[in-house]
Amino acid sequence: MVKKDRARKTFLSLYKYMPGIMHPHTTSVQICNEFFIFFFMFAFLLQTLFIFLKHPFEEEIYTGLGTDYSTLWTVSALLDLTNIIFILYMIFKFRVAYVDPESRVLVYDPKRVALNYLFGYFIIDFFLVLPVAQKIIDDILEFCEWSSGLVGVVSILQYLAVLCRILSMLADQSASIFVCESWVSKFVINLLAFFLFSHVAGSFWYYFATIRVAQCLTDACGAPKLCKKSVPCGYDVFDYDQPIWEKRKCNNSATSCFGPDGFAYGIFGTAVSLMEESNLLMRYIYSLFWGFQQISTLAGNQTPAFFVVEVLFIMFVGATGLLLFSLLIGNMQNFLQALGRRSLEMSVRSLDVEQWMRHRRLPQELKRQIRESERYNWLATRGVDELMLLENLPEDLQRDIRRHLFSFVERFPIFSLMEESILDAIRERLKQKIYIRGSRILVRGGLIDKMVFIVQGKLQSIGEEKNVVPLSKGDVCGEELITLCLEHCALNRDGTQFKIPAHKLVSNRSVICLTNVEAFILRVQDLEEVTCLFSGLLIRSPHVQGNIRKDSPCRQGLPANRIKLAWRYRKKQLNH
Repeated sequence: MVKKDRARKTFLSLYKYMPGIMHPHTTSVQICNEFFIFFFMFAFLLQTLFIFLKHPFEEEIYTGLGTDYSTLWTVSALLDLTNIIFILYMIFKFRVAYVDPESRVLVYDPKRVALNYLFGYFIIDFFLVLPVAQKIIDDILEFCEWSSGLVGVVSILQYLAVLCRILSMLADQSASIFVCESWVSKFVINLLAFFLFSHVAGSFWYYFATIRVAQCLTDACGAPKLCKKSVPCGYDVFDYDQPIWEKRKCNNSATSCFGPDGFAYGIFGTAVSLMEESNLLMRYIYSLFWGFQQISTLAGNQTPAFFVVEVLFIMFVGATGLLLFSLLIGNMQNFLQALGRRSLEMSVRSLDVEQWMRHRRLPQELKRQIRESERYNWLATRGVDELMLLENLPEDLQRDIRRHLFSFVERFPIFSLMEESILDAIRERLKQKIYIRGSRILVRGGLIDKMVFIVQGKLQSIGEEKNVVPLSKGDVCGEELITLCLEHCALNRDGTQFKIPAHKLVSNRSVICLTNVEAFILRVQDLEEVTCLFSGLLIRSPHVQGNIRKDSPCRQGLPANRIKLAWRYRKKQLNH
């Protein structure tokens, strides 16, 4: 009882430091998922590296190669360390919420989360992914003394299960991350999948070659138990001075297993010659090259021997290559279609515009201006509807984006005196507008129906006395609208909708575009709406009221009129 209580207290003390149920889409969880994916790939490469280090049945004496024990111990130590990471991953999965497939709602209940993982991927992760469990399965296969072909089939199924688990994790992660990534990221993911399958194909090609050599040697010796005795011809197995290939020559049947015609190796003939290479890196690189080559050619240049495992292996390589190529070509096709979709939309719109101009029989000069306007509008926006993009985002994010994009609003003197909520309402009503060279934004004698914030381009303002004022990026035309709206807002204190009289909107100047101009406009109707909505804040602001009295068109001439009246009165008195 004391030991149980002590264990219970230890577990409870450790449980306090464990995080609660975490949202699967948070940044920390996504980073952990990415780490585990790449770690699983690294661990998978380490596990398959044993194929090149240690040969099946541990019969390195008769398979033609000794085991590289220094590298083997290093890889074994790394795999022992990976067990800790695998256990942490399994604990991590018990603390991540999941989406209920029926209600599509995130489940945060710890018990339901644990049961979902237990009846899901837990069995696969424990028996197939965990290296310790894999070692136990390998020991069971060795103890049962099954045939080499059956052991090879079980081994390849075991590694394929691990690979499928990695790909399922990658697919789950790509559904939430890589969807919005660039085409470069998607290309890297496809290339990584291609590399993994090539690695698997090359590794099992070498692995099955060692099994075939072992089968040939076993057949040459007459019985598996006598193979070690008949192949070495009685030499001391610990005599390292005599080369192993020289020792094997005393058994002609065994020696013929390492020749091209000594056994029906089929597609493994090159791998048998590769076993004589002592360089581990060379053995692995050449096997990887073979995997790349066969998956790229769908194993079309290979003719297998009459061996079931070999035929199934070639079928697997061909099917895998076909699947990867279909996915790669499909992704490339989607990418090219995404690139060409905007151009296709532009072509269709240009065709519609041409048909409309032809139907309306517009003159050539108007047609030229329309074509130029359409072309510049496309170059400025690239066919992207910014309003549609912003509407799909949360409101607070929209507000932050508009504050960044429309920072020029605060540079206008009277806007800098207003509260941030009023400026946010003004930013929501700004619309992008493109003007081509020669366009007239304002015409003398016409109505001022908008404020224009210039973002790019050059303009000129021509007044009544032919005085020319240049305008460029950062300038505003039609700024008298804001003063008129604020003045009427101050007079209309009940907060009802008002409308500026038309005679006060008459422009006394002309504004002409010298180049193509990109601007944002604020129409008079939107400005009237904003001033009505925030009339209380505007009326209570002494800075805004002072600016109204200073900049009001009606009040700007008031001092001059008073001087004129005083002079006329004084002149009248002098005449009398």
